[in-house]
Order: sequence, then structure tokens, then C-alpha cells
Amino acid sequence: MLDRFSAAVGKASAWMTLFMVLVTFVVVVMRYVFDAGLIWLQESVVWMHAFVFMIGAGYTLQQEEHVRVDIFYRQMSARRKAWVDLIGVLIFLLPLCLFLGWKSVDFVAVSWQLREASRESGGLPYPLVPMLKSVLVIMPVIVGLQGISLLLKSVKILRPE
Repeated sequence: MLDRFSAAVGKASAWMTLFMVLVTFVVVVMRYVFDAGLIWLQESVVWMHAFVFMIGAGYTLQQEEHVRVDIFYRQMSARRKAWVDLIGVLIFLLPLCLFLGWKSVDFVAVSWQLREASRESGGLPYPLVPMLKSVLVIMPVIVGLQGISLLLKSVKILRPE
């Protein structure tokens, strides 16, 4: 179930990538063909880029496409890989997700309290900036859930039959 959730979020993130390309195309055409531009549209591309990477992180972990120094890992048996994954999730991934979630809650809450908008004149209006910053809280949850899925798979492999 956790894997299906990560896959669904990852696929939604992929659609955002297509939308980001289309908006970038519009920005370029407006700038070079019509000699005009909209700051909020340009800013939205940067925010969409951040959104795609942060929301897609759980899917990337599920697909094992994340950065891993696997000089030794790729040659390990399934049981040894399960041990590495189990220890990695418990010692590194889940504590990091908890820390990131914990540290970002206040940052996001302040953004909502201040009714934050872009610092640029003509930039993204409220509530888009706090909504986008809220992804800082959502991302560790998504990655943490996928980490729990990896943990459960590792325990299943390690469990004696």
C-alpha cells in the first residue's frame, strides 16, 4: 500500500514536470517574441522545479533511483542488502525525515501567519508561497512512509521461514 502511494505521488509529480516545461516555453516565447514577461510566471517555474524534486523523492526511493554508493551493495546477497537497507532506514533515513519535518513546521507556520507573498514586485501572491513552503513538511512524510515500506520489505526478507 505504501508503494502504491509513492507510485501515485511520483506519477503526479511527473505531470507537474510536463506542466513546468510548458510554462517555461510560454516564458521564453513571451520574453523573446513579445519582449514581455511576468515575474510570477517565471517564479512559478522555480517553485514547480522544487515541488517536483521534493514530492518525487519518495517515488525515487521506491524505484531505487536515489543516489547510492553501491560499490559493494550491488554484489551483496538479498539478505545482506536487506540488512543494509534496514540499518540505513533506522539510523539515517527515518531520523533525517523526523528532523526535517520537525525543523520545517515552524518555518512553514510563520509563512502562513505572515501571509507571505513573493518579495518580487509582481511575484507569486499569497497563499501560493506558504502552500509551496508546506511541501517542506510533506516531503519528509512521503519519504518517511517509503522508508517504512523499505523497512518492512527488509524485515520480511530477514525473517526466518
